[in-house]
Amino acid sequence: MRLKNKTIVTFIAEGVEDLEYYVPLMRLQEEGAKVLSASLDLKPVRGKNGLIITPDASIELLSASDLYALILPGGWAPDKLRRYEVVKNLAREMNNAGKVIGIICHGGSIAISAGIIKQGQRATGSIGIKDDLINAGAVWADEPAFREGNQVWGRVVADIPDFNRELIKALTQVETGAVEK
Repeated sequence: MRLKNKTIVTFIAEGVEDLEYYVPLMRLQEEGAKVLSASLDLKPVRGKNGLIITPDASIELLSASDLYALILPGGWAPDKLRRYEVVKNLAREMNNAGKVIGIICHGGSIAISAGIIKQGQRATGSIGIKDDLINAGAVWADEPAFREGNQVWGRVVADIPDFNRELIKALTQVETGAVEK
């Protein structure tokens, strides 16, 4: 229960990749985190594979100061969410505060639109956004998962176990102040 009483938000919208949403959510809950599913409104959304998710919160009512971390799952949802200032603003605020942001698959689309990718930093995701990441200044890394500063990157569904390990490591290092060697 290393993340007990920590509030972590996951952005969702129609077409979110169900596994990239649910598997990290359950892993974070195993560590005691309170995970909020946040969308543009409180209407239930259908994941890419048909699962229904009911949002816990509206993104516009969230404050980076109240949150411990942000998760950006993939699927088609990021392409929809990246169009809204409230989404980009919260992602920027979380990044500027140095809070951990987990980004997997197409979740990188939100990172691109929010302008939180630093020139020359490593990034990964679905091959479908490789050119977008490179055009945003990232160096493409065809790796399952890794940490780059406060951002944890994961490639695709098959890499969720690696993504979860990196995510939990980053979140618990923040908590304990431990530094990886």
